[in-house]
Amino acid sequence: MNHQKLPLADDTAIVTGASSGIGRAIAERFAEAGANQIICSRSREEIEAVAADLASVGPGGIRGVACDVTEADEVRALVHTAVDTFGGVDVVVPNAGGMIDDDNLHRIDETTFEANLDVNLTGQFRLVKAALPAMVDGGGGAVVFMGTVNALTGIGLTGYSAAKGGILSLSRLLAVQYGRHGVRSNVVSPGTIETGAREAEMGASEGRHGNETDEGDRSAREEWLDQYPLGRFGRPEEVAEATLFLASERSSFVTGANLVVDGGLTAGLDQGLQTRVYDVDDPPTRE
Repeated sequence: MNHQKLPLADDTAIVTGASSGIGRAIAERFAEAGANQIICSRSREEIEAVAADLASVGPGGIRGVACDVTEADEVRALVHTAVDTFGGVDVVVPNAGGMIDDDNLHRIDETTFEANLDVNLTGQFRLVKAALPAMVDGGGGAVVFMGTVNALTGIGLTGYSAAKGGILSLSRLLAVQYGRHGVRSNVVSPGTIETGAREAEMGASEGRHGNETDEGDRSAREEWLDQYPLGRFGRPEEVAEATLFLASERSSFVTGANLVVDGGLTAGLDQGLQTRVYDVDDPPTRE
C-alpha cells in the first residue's frame, strides 16, 4: 500500500455517530484512505470496539471517544482530543443524528420537535463551530454534513426533516463565508439505506397509528422499494464512498454542493406512499 497515494493520507478526520450504520462505514472507508481519525458515539464501549476493529485497516491512527453532540462541552473536548492526538483537524463529518419520536406536524409536541433539532442540526453546528479554528489554522479542510432526501421532498418526519433542511442552508453559508480560509463545505443526502435503524423504522411503520397491515397487503418495505428506480435501497458503503469524495482533494473545486445518494428516489415520488406509511389522511383536529 502506497501511503502517499491514499486520498486522505496524513489528514485528520472527526466522524461522529460512528458506532454503526453509515457512520461506521465512513470511518472504515476513511481508514482505508489513510486518515488519522477521532471517531465518536455516545457509548464509550461501542466506539472503542469499533476503533479496535478498524485499527489495522489503514496506515493512520484511530481513537474512539465517547461524545454526546447535544453537549457543547463534550463536543469541544472532542475537537481538543483530535488536535492533541494528531496535531490538527482537516476533515469533519458531523454524522451523528436520528429520529426521536417524530411524527406528523399536528401530532408532534414542541419538546420532541426541539429534541430532533438539537441532535440533527444544533449538534452538527456545535461540532463545526468547535473545529473551525483548528481547520483554518491548518490551512483549511473539508466539512461533509450528513443530510437526507427528507430535506428535499415531503416524505415525513417533521422535526428530523426540518433539521436536515437547516443543514443544507448551514452548509452553503459555511462554504461562502469560509472558502477564503480554505474550508470547503458540502452535504451528502442519502435516501433509504439498509441499516439496523432503518429496518426498525420500516417495521414500526407497519402499524403506525393503528394503520395495521391486512393479511395479503404489501408491506411498507415493498412500497418503499417501489419508489426507487434502481429497485433497491442503498448500502452504507455507498454513502461512505460519496463522503470520501467530498472529504478529499478529488473534489477540490466543489463547495456548497449537495450530493444526493438516493437511487433516483427524488427523481419522482408516488404520493400514494404518504397515505400508506405516514397516515396523511388523518386530519388535524381542534383542541
